[in-house]
Amino acid sequence: MMSGEELTMNGAGGDTADQVKPGTDWLGELRGIFWLILAVLGFHSFVAKPFYIPSESMLPGLLIGDRLVVTKYPYGFSFVSPTFHLLPFIKGRVFGRLPVRGDVVIATPPGTTEDYIKRVIGLPGDTLEVKRGVVLLNGVPVKRGPIHDKLIAVDANATCTDYSGALRAGRDGVFECHLPIVTETLPNGRTYDTVELGYSPGDDYPAVKIPANHVFLMGDNRDRSADSRFALGEPDKGLGGPVSWEYLGGRAEFITFSVDGSSTWNPISWFTAFRSGRAGTSLQAAQAPVGTAPAVAGQSGSGARAR
Repeated sequence: MMSGEELTMNGAGGDTADQVKPGTDWLGELRGIFWLILAVLGFHSFVAKPFYIPSESMLPGLLIGDRLVVTKYPYGFSFVSPTFHLLPFIKGRVFGRLPVRGDVVIATPPGTTEDYIKRVIGLPGDTLEVKRGVVLLNGVPVKRGPIHDKLIAVDANATCTDYSGALRAGRDGVFECHLPIVTETLPNGRTYDTVELGYSPGDDYPAVKIPANHVFLMGDNRDRSADSRFALGEPDKGLGGPVSWEYLGGRAEFITFSVDGSSTWNPISWFTAFRSGRAGTSLQAAQAPVGTAPAVAGQSGSGARAR
């Protein structure tokens, strides 16, 4: 026979075993996911956002397949700052600052939700003109160095088929893209490479005085870039002249990684598709050494344009 104490303990143990365990707090889980998504969207909208290069408009510095970081705060915030372009036009910027000449920026053409990546060439108050491919700022030609080749490795994302005569086999039989390059130096000393292909419609642009709080943007691949030189909408899909600062979404900082377009469903190819040597590349224009003055060249470009 069991003692009274044993009976009491057994009864208590049975009650504990019969207790129902609490279920999953689905509302709490959804609340946590909501705040996580909100935090990510907030970071992308106001701090930094990853960006993918889908075109060759910024060759030779940016290749199709490059992934880069764009910071949102350098110029303050506007209605295009949020990750999704859902807001109507709102005039002005919060903590607004103008870009520095030579910055690579993200811009959203008026009336669209697309993001373009271009370089700041003209600032408010400048008179900008393009004559046979040479940019004139306030009547003074932008300094240009001699034309020279730059070799770009050929892969699925950089086929070089759009550039007549540029695709050549190297000594080892591997094909390379020999792009004709002209180095430009802006009045503030910032320098960068541009692709020079011969004459194209964008190589002549009438003089325009850039209004207050506007910038003039151009792609480095001058003859494959839909930028401020071209009209909005079809067929040019340009930026329609100087761009109001409300349409600037941020500043491109550096490349995080780059892929050559060879990846398949095979997970191993996800790693072999990485291009070497591009991660960490800064997108800030270099500063030319003091006293350098490249000769002014008159070559210009031709061909279709890409964003």
